[in-house]
Amino acid sequence: MGMCLLNRYRDFLPITSATPLITIGEANTPLVRSRKLEQETGCSELYFKLESCNPTGSFKDRGMVMAVAKALESKSRAIMCASTGNTSASAAAFGARCGLATYVLIPKGNIALGKLAQALVYGARVISIDGNFDQALSIVRALTQKHPITLVNSLNPFRIEGQKTAAFEIVDALGEAPDYVFIPVGNAGNITAYWKGFGQYKQAGKSRKMPKMMGFQAAGAAPIVLGKPVSQPRTIATAIRIGNPASWQGALAARDESGGVIDSVTDEEILAAYKLLASKEGVFGEPASAAGVAGLIKCAQRKLDLSGKKVVCIITGNGLKDPDTALQSGQPLLEVPADLAAVEQAMGC
Repeated sequence: MGMCLLNRYRDFLPITSATPLITIGEANTPLVRSRKLEQETGCSELYFKLESCNPTGSFKDRGMVMAVAKALESKSRAIMCASTGNTSASAAAFGARCGLATYVLIPKGNIALGKLAQALVYGARVISIDGNFDQALSIVRALTQKHPITLVNSLNPFRIEGQKTAAFEIVDALGEAPDYVFIPVGNAGNITAYWKGFGQYKQAGKSRKMPKMMGFQAAGAAPIVLGKPVSQPRTIATAIRIGNPASWQGALAARDESGGVIDSVTDEEILAAYKLLASKEGVFGEPASAAGVAGLIKCAQRKLDLSGKKVVCIITGNGLKDPDTALQSGQPLLEVPADLAAVEQAMGC
């Protein structure tokens, strides 16, 4: 238990002697240096923070471990969330681990199959509503106020507390904060959390500077960019298909205080970055994960000078979460007879 996340950063977390130090092996994720994209974008150093390596395959495990620990501390018997997928997978895993009933509300038809499979196999009660994420969240808010059930969406402040630890890990690995962090923005809890983490580490004297936070929404789900909620958000990147982010103000603060941006990238740009990451870097993130990388490519094309700069892109979730997109985007499957010559021909030999 010595190096579980809650213990490692307990001095920076709202942990008391009554907080159970639960873990399913979350966090401590790799920071992997880029081989190709670094040169193409002109960064001095480019790293991918592989949050896809968390136990349920996304960054949500970081916030969920803190939220569920506090739910247990308050003697809660059940947890609930609205989800486009990753939050539900994480809540269901921690719920299973800790013996809590877990209820999940998902928007019908708007959830990637890998994530739905996770929530179901971990034993959550999954309810699909004929509506979008924002409607699901408002129902969950009402239900958790009415019943003795803990809400574990990022409206729960302990989620942000857990998620900020990724910023600590980046500074611990690099020895200093990077110059830029490129990150997808959906419900906007993550960009809010990273900014908080970098701030606390600087205050504690563990870094001397703060990065510019570069957040990217999908063009069809870009309420922060547009300055107003989007009632029918549309994007292939289901994890950020959110029209009215819970942490809207936190995202604006991160942008303004850091001197960064919140911009949008098209589904075409997201898919191009998604394929590039996998085929040129060996990094397979889900489509939403590629939004930050697409943003980096867009900024570099628009002549953002990154020479001499250290840049980190957050790969928020594993590509296997959305097998359909992978099958449509990858190399074609070649089918040939079972003989040597046919295989050689298919290989191009």
